[in-house]
Amino acid sequence: MKIDKLVGERFKERPADCVIDSHALMVRGGYMKYVGNGIFSQYPILKRISKKIENIIREEMDRIDGQEVLFPVVMPASLWEESGRYESVGSELLRFTDRNGSKMILGMTHEEAAVHLVREYGLSYTRYPFMIYQIQTKFRDEARPRGGMIRVREFTMKDAYSFHTSQEDLEQYYDVCYKAYERIFARAGVPEVISVASDSGMMGGNLSHEYMLLTPVGEDSIAICDSCDYRANMEAAESITENAPVAERETLTKVATPHQETIEDVCKFLNAETIKSVKAVVYQLNRTDEYVIIFIRGDLDVNETKLTNHLGEDVHPAVIDLESGIVAGYIGPVDLDAKDGTIVLFDKSLMGADNMVCGANDAGYHFTGLSMERDCPEAVYIDLAKITEGGVCPKCGKKSIHISRGIEVGNIFQLGTKYTKSMNMQYIDENGEKHYPIMGCYGIGVGRLAASVCEAKHDEYGPIWPITIAPFTVHLCCIRSDDPEAKKTADDLYAALQAKGIEVLYDDRDVRPGVMFSDADLIGAPIRITVSPRNMKEGVAEMATRDKRFSEKVALDSVLETTMRWICTLTEEIESVADAIK
Repeated sequence: MKIDKLVGERFKERPADCVIDSHALMVRGGYMKYVGNGIFSQYPILKRISKKIENIIREEMDRIDGQEVLFPVVMPASLWEESGRYESVGSELLRFTDRNGSKMILGMTHEEAAVHLVREYGLSYTRYPFMIYQIQTKFRDEARPRGGMIRVREFTMKDAYSFHTSQEDLEQYYDVCYKAYERIFARAGVPEVISVASDSGMMGGNLSHEYMLLTPVGEDSIAICDSCDYRANMEAAESITENAPVAERETLTKVATPHQETIEDVCKFLNAETIKSVKAVVYQLNRTDEYVIIFIRGDLDVNETKLTNHLGEDVHPAVIDLESGIVAGYIGPVDLDAKDGTIVLFDKSLMGADNMVCGANDAGYHFTGLSMERDCPEAVYIDLAKITEGGVCPKCGKKSIHISRGIEVGNIFQLGTKYTKSMNMQYIDENGEKHYPIMGCYGIGVGRLAASVCEAKHDEYGPIWPITIAPFTVHLCCIRSDDPEAKKTADDLYAALQAKGIEVLYDDRDVRPGVMFSDADLIGAPIRITVSPRNMKEGVAEMATRDKRFSEKVALDSVLETTMRWICTLTEEIESVADAIK
């Protein structure tokens, strides 16, 4: 293709509303155009990248016996009512009514559609196991879209669903998919993507992993152990704390703390460390507005994902009224006189805690000398805290946790029978008995992966696309296309490259070299070939890779051969990493 025919504009200035680099570069480079909040159109460059990512995904899914299907974008609400998610999923699910008054939804995920598709097919145990997958447009009404393609409302996603007759079989296939995902990311040029234990959220299931590209601009926080291989999303990471033993327990004493309502103010007023305090955090159930009080060590924060998983429903920060029995700013676990229906929970960080500061449930007063074992003997402790930097690793027990940021580029779940049971999908085993199939679920966001690769592989001038997903393999620049000899040489080289099946973008515009090279940097093809009158005098063309690892002047009659050799080298570097994953 010639660049003057390539749809999409490129420009120098960074858009003011683009916070992260990948978003800015993809807008500047003519990859996409804003349509609405979290909704973009893709220009040909991004579409070409997306298509190559999809092809890699297809090859790896087919390699593990996946079969491609296609589910509808729009589904009747009745499917989601069968599973129970029509009511349980929040406002991110877009619900609407069609012209006939039927309730409909826009698909944000397709577990229900997958079960519906194979419910009759999977009646006999002889047809198991099997896996189906699709690459489909979806819509999730995100509250805060950000980062261009990183978090959008409309997106293209590969989701796969496997069906099994035993947990053992699911676990074996889960490991197969785990490795397939590692190959996909390696082939896309980002082998540095790591897997982390995660929370299953609305998907359900007992075991799940997310694949994270570590980057400071990521929106997820990842707990990583420096001493072992433990890695987990902060939402799922167990928080382990230690409370040092005390030489002598203090007496529970009520002290005046006028106008000291935050844990920091109280500790400063009483000359105590926050680690020696009990903090009360109050929520309300979304469904009933009943209060939920969590008591947690003062230096820690509540992990809301753990909280909602424990409660089995969503919560919101509390609005405390006079009838609640809760004294805001002075809430404590001793003599708490909250109204009926209030749920009181204790985080594990308080287990064995002595000589603590806590609220006295009386405006202007706190207790000192609180002993949880002595003063709150009925407390039941659960893990509700966020893991912290320098915290204890749940796997090796060392204080070696550090927190990194990451972009989630894929996820896999062991769903169990959550959907097959709720939607009454059953098979008959060899003894004539009925059972519910066990499911696995495996997703990758195509656009998000493209943007994540750009975030990981770029310099100040533009993306540095891995050759396996680059929009074009070669960018051919003809400097001074008004020079007949240079133009003919470049034209002949363009034709020769195309004849070899090489994807080449040819720039023979009458523009300054700076403009030509700037556009080439923004498009990010792995190999650049420059033909110019100056080089023609030497009988050479300049060749360089976008990552600047290779650069040389090559005799004109060797340019095609050198290009083929560089393509093989760059491709083998990536594929060899994927091939090493067994």
